[in-house]
Amino acid sequence: MFYLPVSLLLFLMLLLLLPFLWLGLAVDVVALAAGKLGFSRDGALLLLLAILVGSSVNIPLYRVRCEVTLVEDLASLWMRQFWGIPLAKISQETVVALNVGGGLIPLLLALYQFGRASGLLILAVTALVTVVSYYASHVVPGIGIQMNPLTAPATAALAAMFWAGDQAPAVAFAGGVLGTVIGADLLHLPEVLRRNCSGILSIGGAGVFDGIALCGLFALLLS
Repeated sequence: MFYLPVSLLLFLMLLLLLPFLWLGLAVDVVALAAGKLGFSRDGALLLLLAILVGSSVNIPLYRVRCEVTLVEDLASLWMRQFWGIPLAKISQETVVALNVGGGLIPLLLALYQFGRASGLLILAVTALVTVVSYYASHVVPGIGIQMNPLTAPATAALAAMFWAGDQAPAVAFAGGVLGTVIGADLLHLPEVLRRNCSGILSIGGAGVFDGIALCGLFALLLS
């Protein structure tokens, strides 16, 4: 009769338990963050569920049509480079959408904070994070917009702690989320559309916890 080594058996059990450990950790982190926003633990569970489900849903905002140069072979490319003969072009369409889990829900939560904290302070932190996010992020063709995940939340948290006092969590969250959306996504949107003119461009749709949602979460935990 074949018996598995104890170490291997324990390793296999750990692998099976990892999804449940991750879920438990995610619930605790979201509950802690949601508590700073004025939500109960049950409310945090609903938010986490909404983000998980909403991460697969994109709301179309508008469509952009553009012409893409079609390179059929090297001979055609050579003819354009040396003789100025234009290459054939095809018309393509990009759908700009807003992801529910990674974009819409964090934005709604950020706007909700205007009723819990000073709107002027939120706008000030938003402006600062917008500038930092714009210069710290860059467009990677075929991938999207990339930025160090701690840059925006650290900026929002530090600014909120210096300026907002007791209102720091709400101000950091709202300013971090709104500043990231404006500075990293919206201001770079024209460049992204120029480099990637096909398919769907989803704001906040890079994953279950997109940079927008992570920014708000980290800003809360750091403040």
